[in-house]
Amino acid sequence: MTLIDTRPGFAATLDVLGEETGVAMDVEGMSARLGPPLSHLLEPYFAADRIDDLVDRFRVHYAGVAVTPTPALPGAHDALAAVRRHGGRTVLVTGKFAPNARLHVDHLGLDVDVLEGEVWGVGKASALTGHGASVYVGDHVHDVEGALAAGALSVSVLTGGCSAEELREAGTHVVLEDLTAFPAWLDAHVLGLRLAALEDRLRELGPVLVAFSGGADSAFLLAAAVRALGADKVGAATAYSDSLPQAERSPASDFADALGVRVFTPETHEMDREGYRANAGDRCYFCKAELLDTLGPIAAREGFAAVATGTNADDAVAGFRPGIRAADERGAVTPLKDAGFTKEQVRAASRAWDLPTWDKPAAACLSSRVAYGIAVSPYRLARVERTEVAVRAALTDAGLAVQNLRVRDLGDRASVEVDTALVAAASALPSVVAAAVAAGFPEAVVDPKGFRSGSMNEALPDPERFR
Repeated sequence: MTLIDTRPGFAATLDVLGEETGVAMDVEGMSARLGPPLSHLLEPYFAADRIDDLVDRFRVHYAGVAVTPTPALPGAHDALAAVRRHGGRTVLVTGKFAPNARLHVDHLGLDVDVLEGEVWGVGKASALTGHGASVYVGDHVHDVEGALAAGALSVSVLTGGCSAEELREAGTHVVLEDLTAFPAWLDAHVLGLRLAALEDRLRELGPVLVAFSGGADSAFLLAAAVRALGADKVGAATAYSDSLPQAERSPASDFADALGVRVFTPETHEMDREGYRANAGDRCYFCKAELLDTLGPIAAREGFAAVATGTNADDAVAGFRPGIRAADERGAVTPLKDAGFTKEQVRAASRAWDLPTWDKPAAACLSSRVAYGIAVSPYRLARVERTEVAVRAALTDAGLAVQNLRVRDLGDRASVEVDTALVAAASALPSVVAAAVAAGFPEAVVDPKGFRSGSMNEALPDPERFR
């Protein structure tokens, strides 16, 4: 990846070398043609038998002259952060003397995993393939040669001495103005790869019944399945029970109907499971077990090859997820996780597809609002639901547009969580507490920490034992 503007330091070192040898060189022109090895640039000015010694002298001077004045290119740090954000590694493959290149990396604090120096043109291919590089960013036609020889995607930036036309003629796949454009390009590139992987995974599975809650993840999965398989080979199953808010039912049904898939609304009876009612840290295990035990027979009867959940890649590494374990034990498939989709990518793809759920806030089941150790009951779930409706109305009447809202049942007290930016304003509204009390709670408070997904887990003394 092209990360630094080498020209100032390179020119300064050439000036020192020129003074030492007494040879006048076109320093400005040589600095404008960076890319080829230094030995190539010195050939017009010195006899061949002197070149190797002069390269060594240049490297000695370079460490003391060139490192400090050499800046990172605009966008360099953000470009590296973008690679890291997508779980990637960065291999710096350069024609520079490796120890001097390392000085630049350390001086500028560049987040580089591997540095390979003194390689040029197609010679870069072995370094790229050796580290499994799939994308190579450069600014010279010879960088393009190295990328193509390695079978990597060539991304070129116009911060070197080559024009867009020259780079395209060399075969580069992408031309960017500079590194500031790289993060957005990488986001789109990775999303495209994951969309293709998701389509392949769905085609591999065949007819699929999607466990469809109506949330952003399962809605996107349902739409992706229709695109990959056709509506006639996709089903949407929304389980109805006391834990599903009434407000979620019609939008979910309308969304599935609009896609033309078969819709199933079986009743689930998680409340009949003692482990669910007890509401210990593994409550979600029993909920998901009930769901999959209900959907499995429907899938078999209706000719679906698998039951798919909307579990994404973030969920898989989030830590405390007993429900995922229950689904896995029952053979549910997770196409989004398999394709590497993060929550952010689910939303980005949903927006690109004009799905109305692209910015839908997380909507966990009503039971997730009840503090662990307090028995779940239809009464408590109904009280939470009507309290959230009442509190949202109170905030709206006060002119506060709340996106994330949770009412946590702490026993005889409600804890109201709102978007962090609204905590102060909500705390100052008597109508918020009054709405919660009118809905059935003896008392209520606004949580000063604001909305946190999974905040009930904070009170678990040892969540590891529920994995």
